[in-house]
Amino acid sequence: MAGLQRLRGETISHPALEPTVEELRDEQPGRLDKVVFGFTAVVSVAFVLWGVLSPTTLGGASKTGLTWVVANTGWLFGLAATGFVFFVLWLAASRYGAIPLARDGESPEFSTISWVAMMFSAGMGIGLMFYGAAEPLSHFVTTPPGQPSTSEADAVRDAMATTLFHWGLHPWAIYAIAGVAIAYSVFRKGRPLTISAVFEPLLGKRQTYGPGGKVIDIFAIFATLFGSATSLGLGVLQIAHGAQIVGWIGEVGNAFLILLICGLTICFIVSAVSGIAKGIQWLSNINMGLAVALALFVFVGGPTLFILNLLPTTLGTYFQQIMLMSSTTAALGPDAEEWLASWTIFYWAWWVSWTPFVGMFIARISKGRTIRQFVSGVLLLPSMVSLVWFCIFGGAAINAEQQGAALSEVGDAESTLFALLHTMPWEGLTSVLVMILVGIFFVSGADSASIVMGTLSENGTMEPRRLTVVFWGVVTGAVAAIMLVVGGKDALSGLQSVTIIAGLPFLVVLIAMAAALMRDLRHDPRIVRGRYAEMAIDQAVVQGVSAHGDDFALAVGRTAPGQGVGALVPTPEPEEGDEEEAR
Repeated sequence: MAGLQRLRGETISHPALEPTVEELRDEQPGRLDKVVFGFTAVVSVAFVLWGVLSPTTLGGASKTGLTWVVANTGWLFGLAATGFVFFVLWLAASRYGAIPLARDGESPEFSTISWVAMMFSAGMGIGLMFYGAAEPLSHFVTTPPGQPSTSEADAVRDAMATTLFHWGLHPWAIYAIAGVAIAYSVFRKGRPLTISAVFEPLLGKRQTYGPGGKVIDIFAIFATLFGSATSLGLGVLQIAHGAQIVGWIGEVGNAFLILLICGLTICFIVSAVSGIAKGIQWLSNINMGLAVALALFVFVGGPTLFILNLLPTTLGTYFQQIMLMSSTTAALGPDAEEWLASWTIFYWAWWVSWTPFVGMFIARISKGRTIRQFVSGVLLLPSMVSLVWFCIFGGAAINAEQQGAALSEVGDAESTLFALLHTMPWEGLTSVLVMILVGIFFVSGADSASIVMGTLSENGTMEPRRLTVVFWGVVTGAVAAIMLVVGGKDALSGLQSVTIIAGLPFLVVLIAMAAALMRDLRHDPRIVRGRYAEMAIDQAVVQGVSAHGDDFALAVGRTAPGQGVGALVPTPEPEEGDEEEAR
């Protein structure tokens, strides 16, 4: 009788009255949104001019903003990141997991290998090169707050678990929220390729394609701009130090850094205007091969057995401590607050700031996959790659430190990987390979970002105008240069400060995006048909028991209009014109 009680209190849309999956527009004309593009362009150029004319005041303002964000909203970043992990895992395991991110019957556009390669390169490639050896070593030398390591073995476990916490499920869950929401909105509902279009079920069409939607897309562009500029800055720092180590240059100064920024900016703009199939896919596949080659070299040439033992140890400690690490906040004191600003909150803000362009990019390349396939591919596969990568490079760095190599005395994160390679054969060759990898990783990610900013500036067109893409590419390079100059000797802190501040507004957008996605999914044709069928069967059982006791059988077949049990399922009255459409 539970079914009867449920039916009495619930009304369900009839499948015939629920909108079907709309036909997609194969060609969307690029029409510049003057409000979105104009506002973001003016503010971005003003930011660059501020940095050029008064870098000191810009640096002071960014530090003040960073202090406020970490002290007052650090808890929000932590709760949201952990909540996203649980949400996407539940989404994949639920009945919504079978919904395709496309029209029914459409196949994926890219092979699984290319899909994973492009996704990984865009998602965090350059960060893996920058922090692969540096972060585990840093946590090994300086114990993270809340993890009082009592022995060297504990320090190794805690260092690796903390690193995987920053690069595992949490960042990819952040990406997955935006990716699945955008892919569903575009390829299942036929809406424009914009962040704001996802909010149609929450805001309605008038606000979504009006003032409210424009504000959302403006936030998305700013987050993308500063997130990709941070990546460019990290890449430039590492390439510059690599060039210094191999003897190509002397002291690294701002002039050389800016020259590198100009060169990389030109490269990713050329890649971006060449198109996704020609540019990004080609670069991503090449980079995956080079990255695997470098990892194999360190694995074989380094402490192989130590690395193999580290894999299960890291994974076990990660799951053992994941809730402890997720709940670490500034409540532990000033030292914890400073550490969180440099690591956890910076990472969550960095991932959030990357979410508009990584989410839109992985949505664009994931057409045809189900939500379950999407979450499995976006959440689990990259997390496993991160585990292997950091165990190889982080494990080798920690082992070298234990053997007396003193890598921790190098002094900066961008030089740690080169210092590690110095302990192995073919130092010059592998150092050059690292610089090539960093450059390609950035180009393959930044061209995605410039295309996404162009798309958001032109009402969701799949192919934004080249001039728009070039503009955002140039601005990205300029912002990266300003952030490095503002940071001064501690250039990394300058990059981190602006990233955390820029990520906060879009974090709120991301939380609302999850709510909008759920409202969409509840009205998906597959879900509506399934719920209607369940309720029809419930009603058939109720009618059978009422009329025949326990002596009846259920059968499926055609009946006269109004005679089947489906007619007894409570549904809302159709609006004018719907009856003819349903017929």
